[in-house]
Amino acid sequence: MITSSSPSLNGPLQHRQKVQADTLLANYLDAQRGCRSFRRRASAARHFLHWLRLRRVPLSQVDVSVVERFKRHRCQCSSYSPRQPHQPEYITDVRRFVGFLEDHGAIPFPKDLGPAVAVLPAYCDRLVVLRYSRGCRSMLISAAEHFVHWLRLSRIGAQDVDDSDVERFARHDCQCFLCRKRGTLTASGVVRRRRGAAVFLQFLRDRGLVPKRSVPEEEPRIGAFRTWLVHRCGATNQTVIRYLAESARWLRSLGEDPSRYDAVTIRNIVLDQPTNRSHRSVGLTATVLRAYLRFLAASGACRPELVNAVPKAPRRRNAGLPRFISPAAIERIVTSCPVATPAGVRDRAVILLLARLGLRAGDVCQLRLTDIDWFNALLRVEGKSRRPAQLPLPQDAGDALLAYIEQVRPAVQEDRVFLRIHAPFRPLASSAEIARIVAKARGRAGVEGGPTGAHVFRHSLATAMVRTGSSLESIGAVLRHRSPVTTAIYAKVDVAMLARVAQPWPGDASC
Repeated sequence: MITSSSPSLNGPLQHRQKVQADTLLANYLDAQRGCRSFRRRASAARHFLHWLRLRRVPLSQVDVSVVERFKRHRCQCSSYSPRQPHQPEYITDVRRFVGFLEDHGAIPFPKDLGPAVAVLPAYCDRLVVLRYSRGCRSMLISAAEHFVHWLRLSRIGAQDVDDSDVERFARHDCQCFLCRKRGTLTASGVVRRRRGAAVFLQFLRDRGLVPKRSVPEEEPRIGAFRTWLVHRCGATNQTVIRYLAESARWLRSLGEDPSRYDAVTIRNIVLDQPTNRSHRSVGLTATVLRAYLRFLAASGACRPELVNAVPKAPRRRNAGLPRFISPAAIERIVTSCPVATPAGVRDRAVILLLARLGLRAGDVCQLRLTDIDWFNALLRVEGKSRRPAQLPLPQDAGDALLAYIEQVRPAVQEDRVFLRIHAPFRPLASSAEIARIVAKARGRAGVEGGPTGAHVFRHSLATAMVRTGSSLESIGAVLRHRSPVTTAIYAKVDVAMLARVAQPWPGDASC
């Protein structure tokens, strides 16, 4: 930050810089002449130069902190109003003048931002290739120009830009003269700024103009555990992510040397849990810890008997009833998807696959074009156990899927069936996006109460099959259960069958 004790300009040097500043001011006023706010812009430029001379600040040392000092100073400059420096429009005009001085070499700024400005036309072409809509392209390009201008005002070079700068840009109190809008920054405005800056920053990283995001090195034990889960256990990507995130919580508590692990430490990891964790989360801790100890024992790093030190959470198999919704409610959810919109066509296909085939959300999310056998009306599904199975494709689900692929799905080099509606048309990220599609459809259909999420269609399909006379074997085949015990829970919902086998209450009638 420059203070008033900066070395004074004297003699010929002071005269040359004064002449240079006056010449640049005249050129700036000539460039601005004719605009509606010319008088205010001229006053701001003259006022700023006058203040710099009073404070003996050379033009070469002007940066954003100097402009902030000018904005906060108690103005007693002759011929200028003391209220002017506190007006946002006035400071914007000062920044505009500073930008003019930077363009003409009077004020130094990070030169490596020049290539970022030069690639803006290429960035626009890239957005066209990715098939962004015209309105979205306009927003992203405007945000990119704003971001580069903010980096320049903040004196942040291209080699120093990181994700924290994107967040600072999204929330900054804008007085940049490139800003298209004025007024209070809203939450949606922050989201637009953040998204626009993040997309452009990734483009710069792909071009090599900005250093790529530094990824923290994975701890060797975590990396080895990941490899064991994938190659020895055949775990899916979502399972691996969940297990590694859980193990990272307590790995330090175990210590660095697996050969020194003891039963007390292992038990305390499961038992000493935060009070806000649910029973299911505590059960996950026990499951992952047991898997991690098996991994260490398999490589000889720890004693195999330590696996038995992990407390076992009680699992009451088939203790409750399957939660389901009625067939009428399911049909209301299906018909609530507006087939006149691309999102509605896609959502209808998703929900029909869930409702007619009992697929899991992950099955739908991971479905690929090569998994569809149109000639034989079959659908290939791997499921969470990576055991491929073929299911018959019902007529209405097949028609909805075909309508989505032919009418809505963009022609991109991507094998996954269900993509996002808006560019850049990436696949749905996870099962959570399927759950959001279901939640929106339920809201449109007015289905309130009862179980939520995408898995309710699976339970509802099995319940409907039981009540229409289907055997548990056929239900297990449709749902791809490995054990008949898993399917047996649906026997509880067959009220007619239970009534036939129910024994009379001994003695008097029950109350």
